[in-house]
Amino acid sequence: MYNGGGHQYVFYAGQDWMIRKGVEPLRIVRGDRVRLADRFVRPTGYRTAAERLVQPGSVVLLGAKPGSGRRAAAIMLLHELGGDGDADEEPVRFDELPATDRDRGEFSFSPGVGDRYLLDLSGISGDESYAEAQHRLAAYRSQVQEEGAHMVVVLPVGMAHAPSPDLEPYTVRLGRPRGVAVVTRYLRMDRMPFGSGDLRSVGLQRLFDCSPMRELARFAGLVRTARDSGRFGTDIAGWLDQAMHAVADRADEVRKQMATVRTTAERALLITTAVFEEAPADTAYEAWHVLLRTVGYEEDGEATKFERTDFGASLNALGVERDSDGRIRFGRLAYAEAVRSYFWTNFPGVRDDLRDWIGQAAVLRGLTTDDRMNVVVRFGEGSLAVARPDHLFDLVARWAGRAPGASCDPLAVRALELGLSHESSGGWFRKRMYDCVRSGPLSDGLARVLIAACVQGLASTHPDQALVRLHHLALRKGRVGLEAGEELLGLASRDRGLYRLLIDRLRNRTRRAEQPHLRLLTELMTSGRSPDPPSWPDLFLGCEVILSQPPTKLWNPLVRSWLNVAAADSTREMALLVMVRATHGRTAALHRLYAIACDWASSARHPSRAAVAAVFWQHIDDAQYARTESTQQPADGPQTTEEAR
Repeated sequence: MYNGGGHQYVFYAGQDWMIRKGVEPLRIVRGDRVRLADRFVRPTGYRTAAERLVQPGSVVLLGAKPGSGRRAAAIMLLHELGGDGDADEEPVRFDELPATDRDRGEFSFSPGVGDRYLLDLSGISGDESYAEAQHRLAAYRSQVQEEGAHMVVVLPVGMAHAPSPDLEPYTVRLGRPRGVAVVTRYLRMDRMPFGSGDLRSVGLQRLFDCSPMRELARFAGLVRTARDSGRFGTDIAGWLDQAMHAVADRADEVRKQMATVRTTAERALLITTAVFEEAPADTAYEAWHVLLRTVGYEEDGEATKFERTDFGASLNALGVERDSDGRIRFGRLAYAEAVRSYFWTNFPGVRDDLRDWIGQAAVLRGLTTDDRMNVVVRFGEGSLAVARPDHLFDLVARWAGRAPGASCDPLAVRALELGLSHESSGGWFRKRMYDCVRSGPLSDGLARVLIAACVQGLASTHPDQALVRLHHLALRKGRVGLEAGEELLGLASRDRGLYRLLIDRLRNRTRRAEQPHLRLLTELMTSGRSPDPPSWPDLFLGCEVILSQPPTKLWNPLVRSWLNVAAADSTREMALLVMVRATHGRTAALHRLYAIACDWASSARHPSRAAVAAVFWQHIDDAQYARTESTQQPADGPQTTEEAR
């Protein structure tokens, strides 16, 4: 039964009826889920939740304390349902749903059988926000149950005064996994040589019992770093000890050092080392002096360079070492991270100077590509931790503008990807990108960075938003617009939901033949861009707009592409009927289709071409006959199917 507005187009080609799905806003990438599955430890209550989730249309709500790994548990519950690893089947969707109306953006929720959805409400606070989230949850739950999908919801805490009794039957309470089991799993995945007795110290037990899951994962990562560095012994005891001090003591150690390091030069060298750790000492020296100039420091004009403290002594005084390759580093594990955190937190007045400094110092000639990327990540982490995403984007624009010719600056791309992937600031960067692509003047360098960020990062997590931004960029004149258009069409061609979304966007914006929307739509409709197997209703909708325009040279590659496909595969002959029906019997359009087919059939003498052209011509004749019959009917006579539409 059809209840929607507008026309309804139904085609049957010996296959299942085509079901169109909406485009969800956030995809939980399978590679990340697989890595999480290798390290995941099931909490108490997990089995109960898994048993409830198995049936199609099931919804499970998870209640758990912060730091208990509740989001990871929700992802694993959905992941373990399977369904996206078989190459012979079209994978089901695995997406995250927006928790509030503010996050919805351009969002359409249309679940299908077996699709899996995560709704994370853990960040919700306040009665009004919670009421809004409850309303959205009820809407999602109804559709999931009706369509046979699966959904797991992470509930917020501290809202006991605003319960929802009808949700209680769906709620499962999770306990906290054993901390020692979590760390053990991580260490084993990192092939760490250890025994159970190595994890029984009082300090470790306190860490295992009290720390949130994210902190335990960080601890295990520091153990691996200590091992891989080769600087902290050759056994697990030394690595564990360094990691323990790194998570428990480093902040206090930095505060104590800052009480003794008072001069501008010393503090500038401290933060320089923290940002340029593992970089060549000579380049770090140059970066140090760039920072001193940036903050307006003037050296003692009376002392000669030989009279000043030598660089090596200045490093040693701060606990900084130089290895055999001439690269600098702190002697203590994760000390640089603690120093950076201290400066960004406690010196808000110099954050603008730090931004300008990094803009110059990250491109110093003595740095390798890895050195530069480390600097970008460290600056980005500091800026995002203190809620200054604008500082990071300022550098994106600055670095993008220096890219020569048709190149794309890798530092700018890395900085933008870092912002997009940030849990709290990702939305800010997505909106900033949207504002950029719609705001008018935009340098080619920045446009290329935005294209790269859409393709390399945003398309994996927010594919619909990547498509929208690429669409705007594809409307630009010149080479950059063509590059964006190619990436846009490539993205849409790989996903049925995105394919339909782009068709709808282009159809709604196509008015005149010279507009770029029509060019993009025509190329999207060619056989090479169509999903396999083709979606005939989608092809009809796109061709309907194209073939309603006066015939242009854009028609030739579209029609010929489908004639070629039909000649190679008879199951694709439905495309011929779709194109003819899309003309709605308009004489000029039918004549043009006929001429294209004639030219195509005569360009290569082959029986398959002649046969396909004959089928195409027959459809054209049928359409012309139907139109003639309809024009000769009395005004009150019966209507044909085409007229009813």
